[in-house]
Amino acid sequence: MGRDFILNELAQGLRPMSEGTEWFDGLGPEEQSEVLLFLRHHCVQARAVAEDGPESIRRAGLRPTHTPAVLITRGRIDQQLGKIAGLTPVDERRKAFRLLIEVLAIADGRRRERFCSGGCGHWWHQLPAPDPARSVKSDGTS
Repeated sequence: MGRDFILNELAQGLRPMSEGTEWFDGLGPEEQSEVLLFLRHHCVQARAVAEDGPESIRRAGLRPTHTPAVLITRGRIDQQLGKIAGLTPVDERRKAFRLLIEVLAIADGRRRERFCSGGCGHWWHQLPAPDPARSVKSDGTS
């Protein structure tokens, strides 16, 4: 199972965040950076807006004083998402991962309602619920 599937399943609530965090924690620092940059790109593509910040913080279970939460509420959303994706301390990366998943969930949910409710060709909007008998390894395989 590829990274795209895992991230979209997390954003759509088809996979529990605890499993996503475990998968993310199992990645090396370079892979974690790639995942965060990839999530940032998906958030921008899904047309995330500044107003998504407070709800994303709440859903991610972050305190308003956590670095990713502070960043998302200050400045242009596309620039702030890049700063969040660029965080390097391990505990900040984990928070950034959870926050970016929630930003993607909100922005893509809005896009799905507005533009895809009558059907669309986006493969990520056609994902089936994952098989609970299969678990995801840290390398993104099943």
